[in-house]
Amino acid sequence: QLQFVESGGGLVQPGGSLRLSCEASGFTLDYYAIGWFRQAPGKEREGVSCISSSGASTNLANSVKGRFTISRDNAKNTVYLQMNSLKPEETAVYYCVVADPNLLLFGQCVPGAMAYWGKGTLVTVSS
Repeated sequence: QLQFVESGGGLVQPGGSLRLSCEASGFTLDYYAIGWFRQAPGKEREGVSCISSSGASTNLANSVKGRFTISRDNAKNTVYLQMNSLKPEETAVYYCVVADPNLLLFGQCVPGAMAYWGKGTLVTVSS
């Protein structure tokens, strides 16, 4: 249950783009709210974006508004994070996080819902 893997990280030039993927196996993502979080060197973990079971997206960080887009493809059992105009300070390990199914609102992006964390994928923004 709740097995998933992040991928798509790597080295990108400032101003460039990457698309991260969170692919589930052993369960279906359809009913879950899914979030992307990141942890930069020397900093605390920060919420980036969240998508509900209905496909509604919520920005969790003001700094990514207009540049990052979260989406889901239920047929592929995958959630994506499209990151554009990347900045060096956004170098971080990016984590896919799945809502706690024991919560009544596990399909919605609400505070405290995220419970199951992936191992992360490293994004390095550097020239």
